[in-house]
Amino acid sequence: MNPKHTWNWLIVAAGLFAFIFFFERHLRPPATGPALVLPALRASAVTSVQVRPAGQPEIRVERTNGTWQITSPIVYPAQTASVEGLLAALEHLLPVKYVTAAELKGRAKADEEFGFNNPQASLILQQDDYKGQLLIGARTVPGDQVYVQVVGLPDICVVDAELLKLLPRSTTDWRGTSLVDFPDGSFDRLVVTNNGAKVLELQRDANNRLWRMTHTLQARANNTRITEALRQLQALRVLQFVTDDPKADLESFGLKPASLELALVRGSNTVALLQFGKSPTNDATRVYARGQGPNAIVAVSGEPLKPWRGQVNDFRDPHLVTLTARVDEVEVRGEDDFTLQRQPSNTWRIASRTFPVDTTLAEEFVGDLGTMQIVQFVIDTATEADLQAKGLAAPARQFTLKSASAGGVGATNALIAQLIFGATQEDKVFVRRADEGFIYAVKLTDFQRLKSASWQLRERRIWNFTEDDVARLTVNQGGKAWQVARTGPGRWSPAPGSQGVIDDVAAAALEEVAHRLGGLTAITWTDCGDRNRARYGFNPDGYKITVELKSGEKLNVEFGGMSASQSPYAAAALDGQTWIFEFSPALYLFARNYLTIPANAP
Repeated sequence: MNPKHTWNWLIVAAGLFAFIFFFERHLRPPATGPALVLPALRASAVTSVQVRPAGQPEIRVERTNGTWQITSPIVYPAQTASVEGLLAALEHLLPVKYVTAAELKGRAKADEEFGFNNPQASLILQQDDYKGQLLIGARTVPGDQVYVQVVGLPDICVVDAELLKLLPRSTTDWRGTSLVDFPDGSFDRLVVTNNGAKVLELQRDANNRLWRMTHTLQARANNTRITEALRQLQALRVLQFVTDDPKADLESFGLKPASLELALVRGSNTVALLQFGKSPTNDATRVYARGQGPNAIVAVSGEPLKPWRGQVNDFRDPHLVTLTARVDEVEVRGEDDFTLQRQPSNTWRIASRTFPVDTTLAEEFVGDLGTMQIVQFVIDTATEADLQAKGLAAPARQFTLKSASAGGVGATNALIAQLIFGATQEDKVFVRRADEGFIYAVKLTDFQRLKSASWQLRERRIWNFTEDDVARLTVNQGGKAWQVARTGPGRWSPAPGSQGVIDDVAAAALEEVAHRLGGLTAITWTDCGDRNRARYGFNPDGYKITVELKSGEKLNVEFGGMSASQSPYAAAALDGQTWIFEFSPALYLFARNYLTIPANAP
């Protein structure tokens, strides 16, 4: 054998032996499998954590009522998620490898070598049945792992360096960034103060959960605005911890007096007091604030605070009615007096009227009343002279909204609100509520949408028949008449005494006209009765269609002028009365094209 090859093999064997020896002694995990670094630790049972970052004061946090509080070096709410994230990682922390006590015996400078003479951090973890201390040493040479040692145990563990990301470098890293935390129902009163003067006080009703203004005005409050402003307040986060100095010059931060102060109160106890000052000179988007900590001055975004800086009227309810119960009855004093009543089937009827009520129109009417917006707060303390001047002493319209009483049969329905409308001024109408001393203004167009006559709520379906029910169609115009007869499905011909030729296209069109007339529905009711026929463009020689059914019944619809929406006015006799309504423009054009008197008709 070649001596050179022999030496090569000996060198390889020696290297392999050294690797196996080193791996067995230094790198291989124990044969029993990896053990947790802190096997007795239960994250959910830990009551306090002490972290001493290198060169920084010790940070101590304690668990209280399920949340974490910093108790040293300051007293301040902690970031619960950050603390529990570290504890969860420690509870499941596994070593990648060990440096055993036997291997450390010959190393006089082991603490220095592994970074424990000046550790990156020291942690003390306390739970009822366990107290442990962990030292965080230096990173390994590649940098992706770090040495740690449980005080009292001889071995050193090597763990993933991701653990370092969970350790606070200073108190700021673990300070809670919420300016305030208020669980729902923790307060029932809000006091808003601007520049040292109380401008607004709000009280929440315990039953309906609605806010009401109690200072400087007794009025209904804008619940949507307040709810959203509170949501933004709770979402407000600290952008910078400025100082914890109890002797800080509050005036220099605009906090003495505060430009804005919010007190959240329950009964006689202040749940939270939030103060907001001026902006830093280099950032107008932020403002100085005080909240969670007694001495902490922080910086927060100023944008979410804008709703609280509004005028008093900005906090008032912008609706005439805030519905906290379903409307089941509306009493109307208008062109005629009537009462609209909800039925058990959720349909509607009008007391003392026999015609059917259009459910959609009724619901829209009630919805218009419930959503009507106030566009101006005109007078806050109205006198009799004010009521006279605004046309409210002798109202033009009055609507009383009621909800079904829980008292059973014969019980009086509960009053929701009574709305009294007065004079019109330009594009506004004055209005008041019977239970308030204020005078408001609403848009004239909103007022005009309200139904003021019972006939406006009639069911809009005019007729209900099919084309198979039709015997003849007659059109009258300019003193002439032309009649067509239906001789079978899709077949039409001029009736005796009428001239013309009806081809297949015209027959199909007439079939469609008959079909659509059978389901004729008013777009909207315009009037009831014959007193205003001329106003809507009706005349004796106008266009008129008569539908004669096989039963012998004759149904007439006549046409007048065009409405502002470019829909033709039409009139039909229902229940012995003339009802005027806006007719479908598409059906009108279709009928005029195919159901018209021939030019050569006598």
